[in-house]
Amino acid sequence: MPLSRVLLVCLVYSCSVLLTQGYEDEIEVNYADPFYNEIAETNQPESSPQEATVTPTPSTCKTPEFSKWDKLFTMLENSQMKENMLLQYADDIIKVELQALRGEMLQFVANYAGGCASAVDNAGRRLTLQLDMKLAQALEKVREVNAEQRAHQDAVLQHLLAATRAQAARLSKMESSCLNGAATKNLASANVLQEVTTSEGGQLEKSLATMAMDLQKARAQLDRSMRSAEKHFLPSGCEMAMLFPMRSKRIYAAVTPDTTMSLHSFTICMWAKVREALNKTVLFSYGTKKNPFEIQLFLSGQAVHFTVGGEAHLVEAPGAARDGQWGHFCGTWSSEQGLASLWVNGQKVTSSPGVAEGHVLPDGGTMQLGQEKNGCCSFGFDSGFDAKLAFAGKMTGVNVWDRVLGDEEISQNAQREGSCSSRGNVVGWGVRTARLLTCPQVRGFAEFVPNHG
Repeated sequence: MPLSRVLLVCLVYSCSVLLTQGYEDEIEVNYADPFYNEIAETNQPESSPQEATVTPTPSTCKTPEFSKWDKLFTMLENSQMKENMLLQYADDIIKVELQALRGEMLQFVANYAGGCASAVDNAGRRLTLQLDMKLAQALEKVREVNAEQRAHQDAVLQHLLAATRAQAARLSKMESSCLNGAATKNLASANVLQEVTTSEGGQLEKSLATMAMDLQKARAQLDRSMRSAEKHFLPSGCEMAMLFPMRSKRIYAAVTPDTTMSLHSFTICMWAKVREALNKTVLFSYGTKKNPFEIQLFLSGQAVHFTVGGEAHLVEAPGAARDGQWGHFCGTWSSEQGLASLWVNGQKVTSSPGVAEGHVLPDGGTMQLGQEKNGCCSFGFDSGFDAKLAFAGKMTGVNVWDRVLGDEEISQNAQREGSCSSRGNVVGWGVRTARLLTCPQVRGFAEFVPNHG
């Protein structure tokens, strides 16, 4: 430590100064008197006459003589030992204080973590509601402006219609006067008619040009309003939607089917608005422990992918999805010929035969929205999940049928008006509510939002 090094340097320096000042002085050490290991005469054993002639000589224990440098190094060793003891004591005190501070911090987090999380959640909900209210107000203002513009355009059209009728009446009068008058009167009337027609025709052209410009502006503003409404509002007929606020391996929705999933054919349809599609963004998945990828409907950038029986059986529609816009996605499959088709916004974009031909979907699997099943709650509540595959955005109108729907049925389900009125017999939106979390330990969740944003 820096403090111990400074103390050691100061101690060496002070000792060297003392030595330089009194180098010639003798350093005397007062040792105890030498101890002679003698045996008292009273304790001596009796000896034989032969041994009596030998007289014991006392043996002295000589003490070692220390030089000045030995004494100096002894002092340094003693100071170093004391310094180490002080440092060890300081370390022990710091460790005890840190442990106490850690306990207090853990207690503080345990007491106030739940309150902070709920406060953040409530603040987010309030902010969402405020934004929804502002968007609704903006849409209402746009509608009012459109109504005013339409009323103005109607008034202009009525004015033009009245002017046209007046012009027709004047022309008919001029024609009758020309037929009944003389040649000179005919010539004068012709000149007058030409002047009147020219002047009023110019006014009519100007009025028509002004009306055309107003109509173009109104149409452009209406198109912008419609695009804005499509981005922020749910499809007509869908009262609720599931909100996936962020891409996380702990945010998904699990659905329990109404009937068995041992199917020879099926149709999956849903409305989805993805915030940003990565290399693989899962919309719908069904799998078992043996094969987690029995059914998958996912996005890859702007491409839509549909698999049955495993990732090897793939149907792809490139350039069919858009980030930040509502899209209607349907996947159909039949085991008889292995015919798999993919529909986007009511249009069949791709179809492929021989996809898992003769395969039967196994029952007892798990159906999930916004994440793919790869083992949950078996070895941890988030094991087998990947945040990069999670869906972030909104989802509504999820339905599953045990048959292949016809082209007209799928086109009707993709219409904006009343698109959520149809219900599947395996999974019906609004009939079978999605269980938002499969693991009770998960803190993330998918939230239901009303039909205004």
